[in-house]
Amino acid sequence: MIFKRALQRELASTASAVFTVLFTIAITVRPIKILGMAANGKVNSDDVFTLIGFAALNLLPIIIVLTGFISVLMVITRSYQDSEMVVWFASGVSLADWVMPITRFAAPLFLLTAAMSFFVTPWANQHSVEYTDRFDQRSDIARVSPGKFQESASRERVFFVEGVAGDLSKVQNIFVNTVQNNRHSVVIAKEGEMVVDKFGDKFLIMHQGRRYDGAPNQTDFQMMQFDRYGVLVDGDTKSLIPDRKAESLSMTELWADQSPVNMGELLWRISLPLMGLLLMLLAVPLGYVNPRSGRSANFLLALFLCVFYYNMVLVSQAWVKQAKVSLWMSWWPVHLVCIILIALLFSWRLNVNSRYHPLQIWAQLIRKKITPSKGCVS
Repeated sequence: MIFKRALQRELASTASAVFTVLFTIAITVRPIKILGMAANGKVNSDDVFTLIGFAALNLLPIIIVLTGFISVLMVITRSYQDSEMVVWFASGVSLADWVMPITRFAAPLFLLTAAMSFFVTPWANQHSVEYTDRFDQRSDIARVSPGKFQESASRERVFFVEGVAGDLSKVQNIFVNTVQNNRHSVVIAKEGEMVVDKFGDKFLIMHQGRRYDGAPNQTDFQMMQFDRYGVLVDGDTKSLIPDRKAESLSMTELWADQSPVNMGELLWRISLPLMGLLLMLLAVPLGYVNPRSGRSANFLLALFLCVFYYNMVLVSQAWVKQAKVSLWMSWWPVHLVCIILIALLFSWRLNVNSRYHPLQIWAQLIRKKITPSKGCVS
């Protein structure tokens, strides 16, 4: 009872610290990409913090998986390093007795990872795509921020407005530079407004301005003044339904449309909680370390197996998306190999004193080499 309480308390405190560190790193690195998108005009600057929140929710399942694995590994390694494990072994607690407490610790993380992977992450991805697509479908002039040069979606036009009035339908002091066939058309106007004609095309109607046409490094520029001038902004004002990515589909929608891409996404969602549980069990035998030596080799091996496991799941997902194998033939082999590896490592650690253990056989061979033969004279 004392063993289980001490272990649960240490696992909880270690997991809290590890999760804080991993989440801080993730939430610090991820916003850089979103801020870059906002700076390039790909997303609305007002939606940056919302998109960062959705990105954090998207990363939470992987963070939880790594938190469980690292926490168990650190606790087991510290117990060996401080010779605490020797005390537990002398008290009749074997390495196999660690499985049930670790499983109890892993159960809430398993359920939380499954909930995040099955429901929360698709919801966050769906809303993130909606925010991005909503901004992409806005007209070019509606994306313009006052006092800032903004490139159009077609990258053929650059807008600048000094002020925006009302519901973004009216703007003041307009600059528009259009490049087509290596010729520039610069329009400067005092004010303008958005107008939709009878065909559904959206125009920016500018008043009291000038237009300059010509090619760079040439002298045949043309200038004209106008009281009213229209620029086509959007040729289709109907709200487009964006193609939803598999990451933003719910479990029901994935199952209803069993395309290779959707089945690959389903494999990934199923694999995340399983990977979290198996990695925590794998950390128990991997946590062994000789108290007289360092633990760098122990952590490197554990890190290698974790990365290898993660990459093999990604490979299985890629095969399913490419329709090379079906979901039913690809979701379980990687996890089965991990289960077999866990059983072999536990057997290795539990039977280390057996005369048939590879380490004991190796030690006997070493002793035979250094022991002098009977025919030697001292």
